[in-house]
Amino acid sequence: MRRVKIFSGSSHPLLVDAICERLGTQAANCELTKFSNGETSVKLGTSIRDQDVFIVQSGSAKVNDSLMELLIMISACKGGSAKSITGQSTASASLQFKLTFFSCHASKKKSHRGAIAARMVANLLSVAGINHVITVDLHAPPTQGFFGKPVDNLHAEPLIARWIRSHVTGWKEAVVVSKNPGGSKRVTSLADALKLNFGIITTDRRRTTMGGSSLWDMSGFLDTLGDGTYDANHIRRSETEAEASIDPTVDVELSRGPTQQSPHLNGQVNGHPPPLSIPHRQAIGPNSLLNLQRAGPESPPNTRTRIPRSAPQDEPEPETDAADEYTDERASEVITGRLVQGHIVDDDHPSPILSTMSGSVATLPGDLNGSALLDDQDPMSSSFMSHLSTVPSHNSVGGGNPAAESDDEEESFKNPELEHTITLVGNVKDRTVIIMDDLIDQCGSWIAAAETVVKRGGAQKVYCIATHGLFGYDSLESMEECECIDFIVVTNTYPISPERIRASRKLVILDISNLLSEAIRRNHNGESISQLFQHCAD
Repeated sequence: MRRVKIFSGSSHPLLVDAICERLGTQAANCELTKFSNGETSVKLGTSIRDQDVFIVQSGSAKVNDSLMELLIMISACKGGSAKSITGQSTASASLQFKLTFFSCHASKKKSHRGAIAARMVANLLSVAGINHVITVDLHAPPTQGFFGKPVDNLHAEPLIARWIRSHVTGWKEAVVVSKNPGGSKRVTSLADALKLNFGIITTDRRRTTMGGSSLWDMSGFLDTLGDGTYDANHIRRSETEAEASIDPTVDVELSRGPTQQSPHLNGQVNGHPPPLSIPHRQAIGPNSLLNLQRAGPESPPNTRTRIPRSAPQDEPEPETDAADEYTDERASEVITGRLVQGHIVDDDHPSPILSTMSGSVATLPGDLNGSALLDDQDPMSSSFMSHLSTVPSHNSVGGGNPAAESDDEEESFKNPELEHTITLVGNVKDRTVIIMDDLIDQCGSWIAAAETVVKRGGAQKVYCIATHGLFGYDSLESMEECECIDFIVVTNTYPISPERIRASRKLVILDISNLLSEAIRRNHNGESISQLFQHCAD
C-alpha cells in the first residue's frame, strides 16, 4: 500500500506485525523510550508528510502509559504534517475504558462525585489531533457519542460465529447464554446469526436485616401505614366483614341509616384526633366486634336490608378433560439455584446469612448479652427506615445497567457472608452452551454461570467466548481449574503472555488481524466497511 504508514505502540507489537503482513508492508520505524523519571518519549524515524497514518495501540497491563504514549504519538504525527491520523484501538486501551481503563468504570457516573473519564479521554484524543477512530467491540457502544470525530466500532461476532460453525460439535443444537442481563443484546445478536436458541442468567443478592428477615418483606407493613390518616369508615367495614366471617347468623348490611356512632369511630377522642397508636384491626377480638355492632338501648333504630342466607350446597365439579388443561412448558425452563462465594451449592447447604446471625443475636439495648453489639452501632443506621433507604441501584427509578455492576457483583461473590440466588431462563439440558460476553476480566461470574448451566441445567459442554481476554489476576488459571468449563475462546485484541498460553489447555485464541487489516485497507482506499459487519456464509 502506497502513502500509508502504520505505527505500532508498545502494547501489542505482535498484532501489528500480523496486520502489516496481511497488508504486504512493514511497520514504520518509531522509537519509544522513557526518561529516567518515567516520562514517555516518542521519535518518528520516517517521513509522514501528506500520508495516511494509522497508529495501532491496544490495552495492556500499564494502560495509563499506553494511553499517554498514544496521545504523544498522535501529536508527533500531527507535527510531522500527516495527511490523516487514524487511531486503531483493538482492546480499547484508549477508547473503550473497561478494557483495563475504559468501559463501565468511566463511561458513566457511578456516584455523585464520580467522573466520566471516557468523555475526557475522547476530548484528549481530539485535541491531540486524531481524525478517525477505529475500535473493536466497545464495552459501552454509546461511548462513540463522546467523540467529535468519526468512529468505526468493528465487531468480532462474524469471526466468532464462523469459528463456532467450524469447531463446535453439534452447534446447531447449542444454546447461547448471557451471564447477566447487560449482555442480552450481544447474545441475541449471535443467536440470530446462528439461528440458535438463547438463554439468560440473573443473580440477586439476598439482603437481610439484623433479625434475619428480608428487607422487602417489610413492604406489607408499609402498605398498612397508608398515607398516615385514620379512616374510621374503613375500620367499620373491616369489622363488619370480620363479624360476618365469625358469626354466620349476622346479616350483611347493604344500607345503613343515620346512627349514633362512637367517638372513636368518628375519629374524635374528647374533641381531639385519635392517637396514632390505634391497635391494628387484626388485633380486635370477636367479642369486641359483636359489641360494636349490637344496637344499645340508647341507639336509635336503623333501616337494614337483609339478604337471606341459604345453606351451602355441594355443587358437582365440572368434568375436565386432561387434554384441555393448559400447561405452560416454558415454566420448566426457569431454574434457580443458590450461590455461595461464587459457587453453586445444594439446597441443604447452610446459609451464610444464618451462620452469621447465629453468632450475633440481636437483643434489646437493656440486655447485657447484646449491649456490646449495640453500643458501637449507629442508631440511625440500624433504624427501619435507614435500612429501607439502602436500595440497590438497579431498583431505582429508570433502572440501571447490570453490566455496569459487574465489578460489584464480582466483589460480592467473594464475600463469605453473602448468598445469591441465581436464575437460569432457558432449556440447556443435554445441549452445548455458549456463554458469550465482550470481555473476560474477573472470572467469578463466568464460573458461576458455567456451574449453573451444568449442575442445574444439565448442559453437556460449556464454551466461554469473549472478544477481549484481559484475564485479570489469576482468572485464567481459575477458569482452567473449573470442571464445568470446557473451552475459553478469545481474540488476540489484548496481549496474553506466552507463559499463560502454554500453561492453559482450554484457551483458544482467534486471530483478528484480518478484520483490522481489511479495515485499514478500505479506509485508505475510501471504500465502504459495511461488509465487515456482515456474516459470510461458509
